[in-house]
Amino acid sequence: MTTLTLVHLYPREMNIYGDTGNVLVLRKRLQWRGIEAVVVPINVGDELPADVDIVLGGGGQDAAQGDIGADFVRRAGTLRAMADDGVVMLTICGTYQMLGHEFLTKDGHRIVGTGVLDLVTRGSDHRLIGNNHVDTEWGRMVGFENHSGLTELGTGVRPLGTAAAGRGNNGTDQTEGAVRDNVFGTYLHGPVLAKSPEFADELLRRALARRGMSGDLEPLDDRLAMAAAAVAVGRPR
Repeated sequence: MTTLTLVHLYPREMNIYGDTGNVLVLRKRLQWRGIEAVVVPINVGDELPADVDIVLGGGGQDAAQGDIGADFVRRAGTLRAMADDGVVMLTICGTYQMLGHEFLTKDGHRIVGTGVLDLVTRGSDHRLIGNNHVDTEWGRMVGFENHSGLTELGTGVRPLGTAAAGRGNNGTDQTEGAVRDNVFGTYLHGPVLAKSPEFADELLRRALARRGMSGDLEPLDDRLAMAAAAVAVGRPR
């Protein structure tokens, strides 16, 4: 039986708006298909496992990001090597920003990132907040955004999807999130995977393919997830 190892980065500090739910969704969708999943929480000072299939990180308050910032950057070389090796990553909001080159605060302070993704984020007085849906090649993703950091993508990444005007990475170019190989970043909380089952399965397919297990996943009954997504899309911002 194949067992996948899921690393959960900073579960105490980076779990705003239910981002830990992404870990639960992936583990359950694997278990429903008879595939075991081991979840390894990584806190400040902990070492990453040598063999990882999926890395997940959530968002947090600015103070929480400050607490873990130095520890996150300490892992930069390891995270870049994992990305180069095809490890699947899903990072939300704060951890998405920290995968970039830098975060420039609205006061001009530069916070160094890990350089896994070719992007920069700048702080602003303008907050993008509310329910959001993003059209991607893996179907519609539905979640809740709340950020004042505005992200600009470089040439080394492509957008995860297209958002409505005034939303997404920066509120201006209608991009949302970023993709590089098997690394994904997004501003969608929620947890996003609970209302985006097609994308959840895409992450699993990539992780299993890296293990040499290609092919279609057994279909699941996602009617409840899709109904929740429809309700969220219909709610005002």
